[in-house]
Amino acid sequence: MARLTKIKTRKRGDTTEILALVNHPMETGRRKNKKTKQKVPAHYIQKMTFELNGKVVAEASLGPAVSKNPLTAVTVKGAKTGDKVKVSWTDNKGESGGATGAV
Repeated sequence: MARLTKIKTRKRGDTTEILALVNHPMETGRRKNKKTKQKVPAHYIQKMTFELNGKVVAEASLGPAVSKNPLTAVTVKGAKTGDKVKVSWTDNKGESGGATGAV
């Protein structure tokens, strides 16, 4: 299933904040379906990678404790207007996604 990933950047002086919003259910595996009373299988993002101009600037390990549709942000120094930003992620079911943008 295709998951939407949005990227936004904010310049503040010599730093740039990169924000990534991922449309993802982030199921813990502990919640029960109200109708069937069966546990909803775990489904969560395990790893997010942030790149600036092809170089990895941050990696985040997420897990089942993170809320649905997570918003993750990192701050980098020295990014210039027009620099390429890429965010990618993988989850525990083998799905992956991401997005690219510019500062």
